[in-house]
Amino acid sequence: MSEGQAQLHSPFREALKRFWSDWPARIGTVGILLLLLPAVFAPLLANGRPLLVWGGDGISLPFWRTFFAPDSSEYLVEQVFNYLLLFLIAWGVLRPVRPRRLRRLLLAVTAALLVLPFCLTQPRLDKTDYRRQVEQSGAHAVFAPIPYGPFEIVAAPFEAPGRTHWLGADDIGRDVASRMIYGARASLAVGLFATAIALAIGTLVGMAAGYYRGWFDLLVMRLVEILLCFPTFLLLLILMSILKDRKFEQSILIVIAVIGLTGWIGLAFLVRGEVLKQRALPYIQSCEVVGIPVWRTMLVHLLPNIAGPILISFTFGVAGAILAESGLSFLGFGVQPPTASWGGLLRQAFDDPLAYWHLTLFPGLALFIAVLAFNFTGEGLRKALAPR
Repeated sequence: MSEGQAQLHSPFREALKRFWSDWPARIGTVGILLLLLPAVFAPLLANGRPLLVWGGDGISLPFWRTFFAPDSSEYLVEQVFNYLLLFLIAWGVLRPVRPRRLRRLLLAVTAALLVLPFCLTQPRLDKTDYRRQVEQSGAHAVFAPIPYGPFEIVAAPFEAPGRTHWLGADDIGRDVASRMIYGARASLAVGLFATAIALAIGTLVGMAAGYYRGWFDLLVMRLVEILLCFPTFLLLLILMSILKDRKFEQSILIVIAVIGLTGWIGLAFLVRGEVLKQRALPYIQSCEVVGIPVWRTMLVHLLPNIAGPILISFTFGVAGAILAESGLSFLGFGVQPPTASWGGLLRQAFDDPLAYWHLTLFPGLALFIAVLAFNFTGEGLRKALAPR
């Protein structure tokens, strides 16, 4: 069989074909893209500062400084998404470059250089009303489709959706559409990064327990079962209340750490079971007979063969982490104001959900789409990666 035929009939391509032939998996993938793309392109979709101003004093980019140094308490999460936006643009520009090795080299160098402006740019408080300034100066400006930032008070409290504010305003007059877009960053950051932490810990503990077996497995899994006895959401509330009293500014990072450090227990059981099945197969025994180091056996030979269930568990875990973050924010223990979050918007409608229906409908719909999309994707992966 030629190299091209081998690539055509590779297990990855076959799994991808099975995944894409499942219509719920396609719906889930589209739903994830509908959430991820607005979150990544948020500064270009909702911004109170002009993207471009020309005339009068020349040409300027008022939004550029805050792109690298966001004026937000959650600046690290904002910087990560802004960096991802620049990286995707660079990847699109460099994709036609051939050969592939040169393209990878240029992409790696570009990725390293893109970090510099985020490290070198210093934040600066800027309360300029650019919309009024542009009108008074007679200059020309290009604003984002939603010309309001997530922290600007631009409307009456609880204003209903209309032509000016598509999704209405929140309890103090901030544009809900802008806060929904930036709230997607908070929810996806918690979902992806917290689940990644849980995945790393659960995979490490499960692989170690399943591979070494014996007294080590007995001791580790009994400790894991003790942790399993604690109600997870109650533990989250206790930890978040303790950390909230210490007035941490980076509340999203705290939520990520707490959910990640408490969400790995189920994955550890799953990984341990998969490792125990693989441990009895001849290829692991062959690695031991040849004298391959244990760490190499586990990482190079064992981990790829249990990656399917881990990947499936990751997608389901993201949905659970998004729900946990929204629940914590709704109760006031999650992402702290003024940072936008879907759970925080739902909390504002708590007094009268019917009167403030736009604060109930739109965040609730976003949460529904997020959980449904990741669950559909996880189910599609389960079917595509099934052993049969």
